Amino acid sequence: MGSTMIGSVMYTSAIAAALVFATSNARAAADAARGEVLYQGCQDCHSLDSNDVGPKHRGVYGRKAGTISGYSYSDALRNSGITWNTDTLDKWLTDPQKLVPGSKMFFHLDAAQDRADVIEYLKDRAK
Repeated sequence: MGSTMIGSVMYTSAIAAALVFATSNARAAADAARGEVLYQGCQDCHSLDSNDVGPKHRGVYGRKAGTISGYSYSDALRNSGITWNTDTLDKWLTDPQKLVPGSKMFFHLDAAQDRADVIEYLKDRAK
């Protein structure tokens, strides 16, 4: 094999490897239907329409944290100044204690895709 051929094979291999790496690390589009299924695990503490161990979630997307009447929020969350959007909900679901130390929630979702799907459900289906 000539040096031009070897260089071409190496270049093609490098491009292929980069594409595989990029594709494997890309998160799929958020799926609200899958998020609804995952949300069932949240229902030990939350409901869409009534306060429970945690506050109700209907309309959470776009709402200022700690503002639902009838729920006893921690001072930390009530004073956080957070408005729930894709970024803040993702950080919250990743590690609520890191985002708002002293908040009541300790549950987290490890998988980025799970977080994206639950957020999409809350955003699009839980209005």
